[in-house]
Amino acid sequence: MRVIISGGGTGGHIYPALAIAKGIETRYPKTKILYVGTNQGLEADIVPKAGYSLETINVSGLKRQLSVKNCRAIWQAGWGLYQAAKLMRRFKPDLVIGTGGYVCGPVVMAAAIKKIPTLIHEQNALPGVTNRILARFVTGVAVTFKDSVQRFSGRVNINLTGLPVRPELFSVNKKEAYFSLGLNPKKPVLLVFGGSRGAQRINAAMIKVTQTLQQYTKVQLLHATGQIGYDQHIKDLESVGISSTNMDNIIIRPYLYNMPAALAVADLVICRAGATTLAEITALGLPSILVPYPYAAENHQEFNARALTGCGAAVMILDQKLTGTVLMTNISKLLLPVQSKQLSKMAAESLKLARPKALEDILHLIDNII
Repeated sequence: MRVIISGGGTGGHIYPALAIAKGIETRYPKTKILYVGTNQGLEADIVPKAGYSLETINVSGLKRQLSVKNCRAIWQAGWGLYQAAKLMRRFKPDLVIGTGGYVCGPVVMAAAIKKIPTLIHEQNALPGVTNRILARFVTGVAVTFKDSVQRFSGRVNINLTGLPVRPELFSVNKKEAYFSLGLNPKKPVLLVFGGSRGAQRINAAMIKVTQTLQQYTKVQLLHATGQIGYDQHIKDLESVGISSTNMDNIIIRPYLYNMPAALAVADLVICRAGATTLAEITALGLPSILVPYPYAAENHQEFNARALTGCGAAVMILDQKLTGTVLMTNISKLLLPVQSKQLSKMAAESLKLARPKALEDILHLIDNII
């Protein structure tokens, strides 16, 4: 079997695509996979390192305001469709999969025009513009959140599969995880992170939280600031009299290289609301305080967060309303002085949203499509 997979721009589109690619290779060992992206997105670096052939086409996204650049983008979309059509003729795929990002628009559309079986996967509760358009033409649609089903107008072949998560999440030895992270297994753990680059607003709010928790040693804090924000965060702590070298129950790192271990020991998570992050914390049944990134395309992270808060699996604090006081108030309700009943209820609701067999369900959908 020959498969083209396309998705790019951000890791949120690329990593699910790579998970699907690995799943296809496992189920169909003789499959030849070609990844199609742009030379400007993260896929140009990530995909070759993952061991897949990458071809690029010239295409760019439309701006949300009237702009001269949109004229160029429209022209590039037409040129990208032509390049993708040539690619279809040369590679002759049996299946084309798109996981979002403007690059998959011309790729999936070219396949649909040629009557090649097509599948798109939408990671977010609010579908992206590209996937909303493509849904009218493809063979099948897979979605991560139930909330997104109603946002595909006029489409009946929509399948709630969830988002594939890394299998190592389920194989962590918790005892070893506590030890490797320098944590006490007898004390609850508050895990805070904002992605690989961190989140400045979360880091700023965590100054007051760290001050409070330094005095309340029954709770442990594991905070990943992001590589860029680490030095500044340490300076900010020192400016309020907190030494990073003298905190028994507080661990601050620029980055957590073993995130599966950190998630395995967490009792409460504070983070952004990216689709992959939410798929992982629900897979483990973790309660969370979510601070959606307000500048994500079409504010989709807020829609993601509402998919969890709507069923009681999480608490949401909007970025513009986030302060140390607000954050500490919510932490206090859930984690102090002992783990509350609300925290247990949130954990149970979080687990109900889990789709641990997401990859298996997507592969089953692919079986039906081909």
